[in-house]
Amino acid sequence: MKTADPADDRGQVTPFVVVMALSFITCLGLVYEGGELLRARSQTSTLAQEAARVGAQQLDWDAYREGADEVPLDASAAAAAAQAFLGSAGAAGTVTVSGDTVTVTCTLAYSFTLLPAGSTTVETTASARPHTQSTS
Repeated sequence: MKTADPADDRGQVTPFVVVMALSFITCLGLVYEGGELLRARSQTSTLAQEAARVGAQQLDWDAYREGADEVPLDASAAAAAAQAFLGSAGAAGTVTVSGDTVTVTCTLAYSFTLLPAGSTTVETTASARPHTQSTS
């Protein structure tokens, strides 16, 4: 019967390679998912800003025609236009109009692809006001 030589280290590198490969794959997944989350956050920011801008363009032209000093924001039209913009972009969100400010909160769902972390929601808020000048 042959006994193992204590100085024989064949096969000792295999656990090291396995651990290093798993660590590399995990780091790669973290970098990829982090980048995708940043992209999703940028997308929600852009959508919220654009929806707020679209809402802020909905002015009350009847008040302008009646000779108002400043053209006010049409609150119901602003909320509807901003919500329609979010819907056409495939995003969900809430729209509030307070005075002459349109505030949009855009929400997108993000599902992790490489890491088994499930999914999360990315949310961004933006506001816009119309820039009007006196009619006199």
